[in-house]
Order: sequence, then structure tokens, then C-alpha cells
Amino acid sequence: MKVTYFGHSCFGVQIGGKHILFDPFITPNPLASHIKVEEVKADYILLSHAHQDHVADAFDIAKRTGGVLFSNYEICMYYAQKGIKSFRPMNTGGAVNASKFTVKSVNAIHSSSFDDGTYGGNPGGFVIESAEGNFYYAGDTALTEDMKLIGDGHRLNFAFLPVGDNFTMGYEDAIKASDMIKCNTIIAMHYNTFDLIKIDIAKVEQAFGKAGKRIVFMNIGETKEI
Repeated sequence: MKVTYFGHSCFGVQIGGKHILFDPFITPNPLASHIKVEEVKADYILLSHAHQDHVADAFDIAKRTGGVLFSNYEICMYYAQKGIKSFRPMNTGGAVNASKFTVKSVNAIHSSSFDDGTYGGNPGGFVIESAEGNFYYAGDTALTEDMKLIGDGHRLNFAFLPVGDNFTMGYEDAIKASDMIKCNTIIAMHYNTFDLIKIDIAKVEQAFGKAGKRIVFMNIGETKEI
């Protein structure tokens, strides 16, 4: 399974030749200025919530690629009104079978609204299961005991967790989340993009290592085989 980091909380995951894109925030992100957004591939676009730092490029990428938009009902209807034709509305607890994977919508504790003030529905995360492996994309969330349900119900190979604190859980809670989801390989997201979420990467790596866990900090534009 190939994972590409596009900055902030935006990742591309390739499964069975299909490209899944999570929370595209590329064009407004100065740290991702070297990424050519017009070349980003997306057969599926999964949006965890409506905040601009997760959906900034969603419309343009969806229009260009024709990728299927997976998100909550409110977000899907928002983009449908703007002309997006290919979408699948979901809500917390629901699962959908795509061609090469299954996506389940899971709980997140956060908020969700578009820049124009439109309500963005319930924030969420996603559990992806496939023949190549399973993973959890947490979106923006606080630590929640609902994560235990993910650990009990799914065998995860890795998980994307926010570690930047302030707007989401910090690294200490991410370590606890790792225990709850029963997954010791974590890919970090939602850190260092803004001053309010700056972290000491070496300190975080040391804390995860002390807990017997592995946290991966990817370079923007980097692709890893996970």
C-alpha cells in the first residue's frame, strides 16, 4: 500500500491501482507550494469535515478527476449544489463497499463548518479495509473512548492521527489513542502547518518510542510503502 503526503492532513493512498485522497488542503498551504495540485490523482476523495484546512482543493480536484466524494450528507449536498455529480453521502457508523476497499464512517469530536458559514455536518474519521491492509484516518478529533470500538472491531496495519494539539489531540493523547485502536504504527498529521500547532518532532518521536510505538513523520511530497 503506497502512501503519499501532500501536507497538513492531506494524504493519498493507493490501493489496488485506485487512488484515495484524504482532506485536500494543498493550494493555500505554503509548506506544500512545490506540490502540483493539478497532477494529484483521486479516484475517491474522502472529507472528514468542512473546515477550509481540509477541503480547500476538494471542489477543483473533484471536478478535474471525477473522483467519487465520500463524506457526511451535509458536505456532499454542499458540493452537489456547486455541480459535483459523483458523491456518496454517509453518516457515523455507516459503511460502503467501493471497488477495492470498504470505507466505514466513525466518530470524531471536533466541529465542522465551511468558510461561508454553512453547517458542515458531523465531523468524522474513516476506517479503510482492503485486501492490502487496513487503516484508520482519524480526521480532526479529540481523544475519545469510541476509539476502543475501532480497536475491538478492526485489525489495523497503521493509523493517521493528529498530533498538533490546540485544535485536536496532542501527541500524549495520540499515544493513548494508539492503545485504544490497538495499532502501534502511527502516521502523524495536523502539525506544524500553523504556529498554533507547532510541535517538537524529536520530543514526540522519543515519547512514542518510550511507549513502544512507531510514529512516522513524512516529508511533503514523499511516498512510502506501508
